[in-house]
Amino acid sequence: MPYTTYLVEKGASHSFVAEAKPPTVTMPRIKALMTGSLPGFVDVIRNLNSPALLEDSVIRQAKAAGKRVIFYGDETWVKLFPKHFVEYDGTTSFFVSDYTEVDDNVTRHLDTVLKRGDWDMLILHYLGLDHIGHISGPSSPLIGRKLSEMDSVLMKIHTSLLSKERETLSPSLLVLCGDHGMSETGSHGASSTEEVSTPLILISSAFERRPGDIRHPKRVQQTDLAATLAIGLGLPIPKDSVGSLLFPVVEGKPVREQLRFLHLNTVQLSRLLRENVPSYEKGSHPASPQHPTGAVQKG
Repeated sequence: MPYTTYLVEKGASHSFVAEAKPPTVTMPRIKALMTGSLPGFVDVIRNLNSPALLEDSVIRQAKAAGKRVIFYGDETWVKLFPKHFVEYDGTTSFFVSDYTEVDDNVTRHLDTVLKRGDWDMLILHYLGLDHIGHISGPSSPLIGRKLSEMDSVLMKIHTSLLSKERETLSPSLLVLCGDHGMSETGSHGASSTEEVSTPLILISSAFERRPGDIRHPKRVQQTDLAATLAIGLGLPIPKDSVGSLLFPVVEGKPVREQLRFLHLNTVQLSRLLRENVPSYEKGSHPASPQHPTGAVQKG
């Protein structure tokens, strides 16, 4: 993935290794990415028949704020968010032997949709890499070809966003991530390091990077993405999110803004604690936007 590697090593980007909590299967991991909360093992049973997601999420908040969201890819998203997309085309993950058409059915929309100006968020979920893992494992020669194809897709999207920015003068954000990793045999679902380690790359001309600025990807939680996306998009953080703002993303902002972002995250987390931990006790002030000073005391 030469283009992606260039962006990671020298471009306006922040890279992380995001830890996915078991079960490392698609549906609960999409939930974790979009709600910031930790789904349980009951979701493994539901993985093949995902009911609509009732919890608060970045997508629900985006829709409530009038943002137009388009989706192409794994139909699990369409089942979880049945009324949230202004346009969608779901592909089935059931035919694991298909690693070509499932991705072509996503990419075929790109040339048209990238030229349009009638959307605010575009979500793509490619299945081919996962399917190759299931068929022939992570050492298969097919993996390299598929990664090269994904690199071309990322380059197409990134260059299109950059040319749009020259007209709009407002920065866009491109997020590259995985819902789960892959074991040495190409499977997933358990808790090996290979299965829980996922890439998370945020790319935006809003990020500053000086020449020679070498960054090593920090380990973060997959659940941190929801809070970070919400703050970046000016949306409320999903109320059940346990994630923390990925602070490197806002380090280039004025200190006052950084503090405001951290404050939003703190207030949301303290509210979550207050509602869910019986022994949660307030400090000297009520936990409010002015005084988020709650503390957990052991009974």
